[in-house]
Amino acid sequence: MATCATAPRLDEDGPLLLADLASAGVEAVVGVWDDPAVDWSALDGVLVRSTWDYPLRRNAFLAWADRCRWTANPSDVLAWNTDKHHLEDLQRAGVPTVPTVFVAPGAPLSVPTGWDGDLVVKPAVSGSAADTGRFGGARDPGALALVADLHAGGRTAMAQPYLGGIDREGETSLVFLGGEYSHAVRREPLLRAGGVRGPVVVADVLGTVRPVAPTAGQRAVADAALDAVPGGGERLSYARVDVIPGSDGPVLLELEVTDCFLFLAFAGPAARRRLVDHVVRRAEDAVGRV
Repeated sequence: MATCATAPRLDEDGPLLLADLASAGVEAVVGVWDDPAVDWSALDGVLVRSTWDYPLRRNAFLAWADRCRWTANPSDVLAWNTDKHHLEDLQRAGVPTVPTVFVAPGAPLSVPTGWDGDLVVKPAVSGSAADTGRFGGARDPGALALVADLHAGGRTAMAQPYLGGIDREGETSLVFLGGEYSHAVRREPLLRAGGVRGPVVVADVLGTVRPVAPTAGQRAVADAALDAVPGGGERLSYARVDVIPGSDGPVLLELEVTDCFLFLAFAGPAARRRLVDHVVRRAEDAVGRV
């Protein structure tokens, strides 16, 4: 089970996962993904979990995943998912998605006509809401400064309109385990004020989380997003689809299939076991192919 140096014992999902793996007869070890002392290629498989520091070292992270015998989720899906340009693929596949423009280094921040109101700016390779800000529009000095800072580091920026429905209804996360829907939770929005916020940790959101039953519209968005994953959603051991209210119904904000927190305390034992069984089957298949 792969984590990062700032969460060496995994996140709050970790104890549940370790217990479920042990009950299935799996010998699970936890290691920091970039620790040179760990021979990841010697393991039957790697369950990617709290590898939260990859955004500033994405190439190294993907090279590490390729060196593993097998990863959950598959390494080619990790490569696709860790750059938010994948939102363009989802839009082309017909998934209702928050409108997004990407701003490559050297390009000016420019948004389509009609994007009135607040604007969200963040890196195209990002996680935990790090280097993410909410501003008064594309001419807001703070937005321009954040884009300039990202460009100075060689990073592509992205901009999205802030959809006000999230302030009324919050953000709904639909979690899929072992290829099937498991549970959903609703949480409060993170970007309540202008400016750039610091990285989110799990404790920042757990106090606002409550279980919910997703609407038919939210399930349809989530199912469509998983159908658009390269190779098909059935390859995924886990996924989290974050949706928020749009003007014409729910829209996808994030499709998380890399190091996402899964709110496993809200999952039933059967759903968690389904995740474990999926991981074990795929690892056994990978070992058999070597």
